[in-house]
Amino acid sequence: MRKGFFRRKVDTVLGVDINDTGIKLIELGRSATGYSVQGYVTQQLPTHAVVDGTLLHLEAIGQVLQQALSELHTSARQAAVAVAGPSVITRVLEMQAGLSDEEMVWKIQMEADQYIPYPLDDVAIDFQVRGPSPQDPARVEVLLAACLKQQVEAREAVLALAGLVARVVDVEEFALERACSQDFASFTPGHRVDRAQWAVDAHGMGIACGLALRSFAG
Repeated sequence: MRKGFFRRKVDTVLGVDINDTGIKLIELGRSATGYSVQGYVTQQLPTHAVVDGTLLHLEAIGQVLQQALSELHTSARQAAVAVAGPSVITRVLEMQAGLSDEEMVWKIQMEADQYIPYPLDDVAIDFQVRGPSPQDPARVEVLLAACLKQQVEAREAVLALAGLVARVVDVEEFALERACSQDFASFTPGHRVDRAQWAVDAHGMGIACGLALRSFAG
């Protein structure tokens, strides 16, 4: 997304993939020569701690994330995480070309009831201009993402329980799409990563990698 639901700029980031069964955690760095995997780890979550993308037992999830961080042996504290599940809504809209970000936000808010079945005060909204409309060059396609604020706040709280700060909150669907466009096995493994093992595990770390990559976007 354009800015994510919120973000802070740093140089090394943790991609935190929290799903219904476990946590996948990766530490990704960026240099002039490309991306480097400093370390990665997976941890199982207790049953029903996360259901359909909704974090139900924040303290338990935070404890598992702490364990993953301890195993990773990292000093990084900035993280990228994703929202997922039925409360996340994505739509492709068409708008007049040339609108400012503020004008787009106003227009989205004015028409939100057409796209979002929740009270606007309960929703976090983000958007990205994708390019000209194929049907009308005077209009642009805008990718809208909306999510219940409680989903964002739950992930922020879990990261805080583990001593982390959210750098960006993305949408899992977008992280997965970003992951599919990358060859993660080509990322340079750092000194804490076994190259042969990374070649085996890289695909499974796709969403976590996609999240970390999102945080490096301009």
